[in-house]
Amino acid sequence: MQELSQLYMSRYGCLPENVEPITGSASNRRYCRMSSAAGICIGVKGLDRQENDAFLTLARHFRMKGIAVPEVYAASEDGMCYIQEDLGDTILFDALSKVPAEEADRLLSRAMAALPRIQFEGAEGLDFSVCYPQPAFDRGMVMFDFNYFKYCFLKATGLEFHELRLQEDFEKLADDLLECRSDVPTFMYRDFQARNVMVKDGDPYFIDFQGGRKG
Repeated sequence: MQELSQLYMSRYGCLPENVEPITGSASNRRYCRMSSAAGICIGVKGLDRQENDAFLTLARHFRMKGIAVPEVYAASEDGMCYIQEDLGDTILFDALSKVPAEEADRLLSRAMAALPRIQFEGAEGLDFSVCYPQPAFDRGMVMFDFNYFKYCFLKATGLEFHELRLQEDFEKLADDLLECRSDVPTFMYRDFQARNVMVKDGDPYFIDFQGGRKG
């Protein structure tokens, strides 16, 4: 907490009066909400320097492009701790079940409409070498995701399927995906889903994009 408290002081001129751990993240990063009369922010302690560097670089680049991501206020010299804008506690996944259908449609539409901005505008001038754990989406990563689907979803359902035929389909689909090349660079978010979109004042904000890469 000492490093995070010093980062808070560098931003607000005082130490935080309250520090509240935030649970529920699927990653190894540790989050807390830090506050005082001077202001409120989210403190983050990461365990992987490269992953932290990817998030910090991408977040600052996207903010410069006017894309709705949390603002990074300060980072430690070793890159292992940083403080960022507090977007509240409402994720799109939860919001959709708590609002009327018309409002849910509006939230979904706004999130989907914002996605091309991070894909295309976000890719403009981006140094993809910072992407973690590798700069581009290749065949190895395509097959990794296919197998993630097979072992973590399909097998868990208990459904019967022909594993060799499924593998043949994976190979064909990988061929098709890798043929979709373009001279225009795009940023593949890779984990764009309703739990990675925060809703603040009715607007969608993207989080957990540090696993994205050229694709």
